[in-house]
Amino acid sequence: MRMMLYAGKGGVGKTCVAGATGIITARKGLKTLVMSLDPAHSLSDAFDLDRSLMDKNRGQPIQAGDNLWVQELDVHEEINNYWSEVHGYISLLLNTSGIDDVLAEELAVLPGMEELSALLYINKYVKDQLYDVIVLDCAPTAESIRFISMPTALEWYMKKVFRLERKIFGYVRPVARRMVDIPLPEDEYFANIESLYTRLKGVDQLLTDPEITSVRLVTNPEKMVLRETQRAFMFFSLHQTCIDAIIINRVFPSGIDEGYLKVWGNNQQKYLDLAETYFNPLPIFKAPLYDSEILGYEKLLEFGENLYRGEDPTQIFFKQRPYQFAKMDGQSVVKLHLPFVTKKEIDLSKIGDELIIKIGNFKKNIVLPRAYAALEPRKARLEEDYLLIEFGGSSEYGQKRG
Repeated sequence: MRMMLYAGKGGVGKTCVAGATGIITARKGLKTLVMSLDPAHSLSDAFDLDRSLMDKNRGQPIQAGDNLWVQELDVHEEINNYWSEVHGYISLLLNTSGIDDVLAEELAVLPGMEELSALLYINKYVKDQLYDVIVLDCAPTAESIRFISMPTALEWYMKKVFRLERKIFGYVRPVARRMVDIPLPEDEYFANIESLYTRLKGVDQLLTDPEITSVRLVTNPEKMVLRETQRAFMFFSLHQTCIDAIIINRVFPSGIDEGYLKVWGNNQQKYLDLAETYFNPLPIFKAPLYDSEILGYEKLLEFGENLYRGEDPTQIFFKQRPYQFAKMDGQSVVKLHLPFVTKKEIDLSKIGDELIIKIGNFKKNIVLPRAYAALEPRKARLEEDYLLIEFGGSSEYGQKRG
């Protein structure tokens, strides 16, 4: 079983790369699913499929070739399947506040519902062994990071908050009904969340298992796009996912040596050279800029063959552990692979048996082994692409370290 996530800035060509990869693996005789995680689906457009066929299937996979299926999730269908109690309560709450029924229904589609629905499908497909290969056409970078971090966030909520919250509402609900008009969630609401959590068990290990899952960052040879690719690399590393390749799309053909296009070609070459420096030792695949749109099975096949040039897309091109617990010079150390980050961007704290690492708007909780949980982080330093956090002394839970 292999799963590949194609992620990057919006507009870099992730959908074409994901679709082409799916065709290449399917032609090797592997049952392949290409799934769109982007709310603004364009996978069916890339395959030039009839839109009405996708609508008729209501978010279920449809066959696009031998051994090949594509899937675009229908969030409203997934709400009916998985989120009925949660969605119903939020709609009722919004409606009580004066928002009309139709608008309340739309607003009750909370951020994260589509990502969790996709994770439910992925977990089911893997457990039932329905496909040999799953290719994920990811949403733009921020949404992709939210997708990959969702299992950890949900697990934290279920372990730290859920039971207490459910118990409190159980005590408060009978009294509150007599005192306020605002509806409180019934126990079915909490049962719905608990059921979803149960169905998702194991998906976090699946996403972080380097023998199964790889992230491939798609970029263009432009300064702004490469900068975002660096940030994406850092955030995916923070969330323990294995990044095994970089794909640079829309590379100008060689031999452009005059006028307007020569300037563009020279700029591209500069950023291609920088990409080699930035992402070494990861392999870099380059896809040429085509003279027409890449639409339909045959065009995607041609694109995929030019991209991989005989390489098997299902192989693991590069393997690296995102973090590890180690002894260095007699000290207990947590070693994290965090490229493209500066020390001033990092905020560290420890609460109980969790090490909390915050970089910008993104946060990662790492559960510490018992030997580390009894210690306190003393100092941190950056060495090349690694953050080294040294532990020692007795633990004073909740004390912040920067």
